[in-house]
Amino acid sequence: MKLKMLYSFLKTDIEEIEKELNMAIDSDTALLKDASLHLLEAGGKRIRPVFVLLSAKTGEYDIHVVKNVAVALELIHMASLVHDDVIDDAEIRRGRTTIKAEWNNQVAMYTGDYMFARALDYMTEIEQPIAHQILSNAIVELCIGEIAQIQDKYRFDQNLRDYLRRIKRKTALLIAVSCQLGAVSGKVSPDVHERLFRFGYYVGMAYQITDDILDFTSTEEELGKPAGGDLLQGNVTLPALYALENPALRKRIERVHDVMPRGELESIISLIISSGAVERASELSQRYLKKALIELDELPSSRAKKSLRDIALFIGKRKY
Repeated sequence: MKLKMLYSFLKTDIEEIEKELNMAIDSDTALLKDASLHLLEAGGKRIRPVFVLLSAKTGEYDIHVVKNVAVALELIHMASLVHDDVIDDAEIRRGRTTIKAEWNNQVAMYTGDYMFARALDYMTEIEQPIAHQILSNAIVELCIGEIAQIQDKYRFDQNLRDYLRRIKRKTALLIAVSCQLGAVSGKVSPDVHERLFRFGYYVGMAYQITDDILDFTSTEEELGKPAGGDLLQGNVTLPALYALENPALRKRIERVHDVMPRGELESIISLIISSGAVERASELSQRYLKKALIELDELPSSRAKKSLRDIALFIGKRKY
C-alpha cells in the first residue's frame, strides 16, 4: 500500500495546501519564484502537512485555519533542505538538480531565507501565543542541529547520544511540532497537544533512523541521490556508528573522505551492511515506533488516530 492511501480522506484538503504552497512562494522577483518553484515541483511526501491536518482533527478542525500551520511547516522543511544542499554541496535532490546546482549558493541561501520568512507570514494567522512559542523554539533547535551536523562531519569518535541529539533537532523536532501545532490550531487541551508532540517526536526519530539505513541499503534510483552519500559527506549516521565499534571496520571507515573513489566507498558500505549494523539500527527505530504507538493509544478513537497509527507503522515497514 502506498503512503498516500493511508490518509486518502484528506485528499481535498491536501490539494488545498498544495495550491497554497504555490501561492506562498509566488514573488515579484522572478529568480526567487523560479528557484522556489524548482524545489516545490520536485514533490515530496508532504508528511509534515499531513501530520498537521491529522492532529488538528483531534480538536476543532477548520481547514481555513489549519492550512496556515501546514503550509508554514512545509515551507520551513523546504527551506532547511535548500540550506542543507548548500552545506553538503549536494547536486541532486529528489531526483533533480538542487537549487544551488541549478543557480548558485547565494541564490539557494536567499531562497531558503525567503521560504522561512513566508512561513512566518502564514503563522501570523494563528492567534494562540503558545503556537508561536513552540515554532520559534523549534526553529532555534533546528539551527543548532544544523551547526552540530557541520561540527560533527568526519568526527568518527562521536557517541550514540551525539547522533540522537542531532537527529532530534534535524528531523524529529519538526515532525513533533507539526503534530503539536496542528492540535493547537484545533484548540485541544494541553495534555492532548503535548501527547501528540511526543508521538511526533518518536515517529520522527524512527523516520530519520530509517532514512539513515536506507542511505546504505537503497539504490541511487530509489533515493533520488547517490547511495552512501551521507557517509561520503562525513555524516556519521547510526549504521556507521555501530560499525565503528568493530576495530577493523573502524580503520576502513575513518579513511572516508569526500573525494574517495566510488568503488572504495561501495566496498566500505558492503562491510557496514554485513556487520549487522543495519539490523541493530532497525531495532532502535522499532523501539521508538513502539513508544509512539503507546502515546497514540491514550487518545480517543477516531479516523485521524487510525491514520496516524497507520503512518507510523508504514514508516516502520519501509524496505531496507
